[in-house]
Amino acid sequence: MLDDFLLRAALAGLAVALAAGPLGCLVVWRRIAYFGDATSHAAILGVALALALQIPVLAGVLAAALAVALAVSGLGGRYYGADTLLGVAAHSGLALGLVAIALTAPASVSVESFLFGEILAVGRSDLVVIWLGALAILGGLAWRWSALLTATVNPELAQAAGFDPRREQLLMTCALALLVAVALKVVGALLITAMLVIPAAAARPLARSPEAMALIATALSVAAVGLGIWASWRLDSPTGPTIVSAAAGLFVVVQAVRPVLRRGSWF
Repeated sequence: MLDDFLLRAALAGLAVALAAGPLGCLVVWRRIAYFGDATSHAAILGVALALALQIPVLAGVLAAALAVALAVSGLGGRYYGADTLLGVAAHSGLALGLVAIALTAPASVSVESFLFGEILAVGRSDLVVIWLGALAILGGLAWRWSALLTATVNPELAQAAGFDPRREQLLMTCALALLVAVALKVVGALLITAMLVIPAAAARPLARSPEAMALIATALSVAAVGLGIWASWRLDSPTGPTIVSAAAGLFVVVQAVRPVLRRGSWF
């Protein structure tokens, strides 16, 4: 059955959705959506690095995303505001990566596939890598969930409880870099942050606890992947952007029914 490209696409999208749901909640709670942008845009620079060195694209993307994320985390607040530094990192990484790809990549390489994803071209080996990365992210989040949540809500309280906020931030930085690397082929560098932020933002008014929000965000991510692949197949539209459009549609639906849900005793 894995010879069916639609099935492979659905499985790849499912893996990314499962990892993006809870990780996106942490991004929303910490208000670091722009940090996700800087990390994901650096993926294009990683692609150029991989093509130049003739190494696997996953390795190049992971190295570049992790390097940018760690650099921004280390320099933030020293000389410039965090938002300024993130803006410089995000746009510089994207621009330099596009220029490097144009100068060094073979003519057969499609830049658009890295920008917007190419989920319908996911192969068996890609599927294995994506699932291994997603499971590693989920395992890390499950292992450190309490510490990550406490450090997000109150770093001083986390330190008093024996958690090192900087270590938890490093773990989250590594998880973001890994998600960028495995999600590049699914939704592309320009849309990865959207899959982190939109389902989590939609889940926020529906949840009464952090864990419930993470579960609802994951369910919305999975629904967006399913709806996006179906709509892309029916409309012959680009799949990555269609998945993100489906997530945006679910966000709008949640906002529309939010007043009704608030009046219900079950909400």
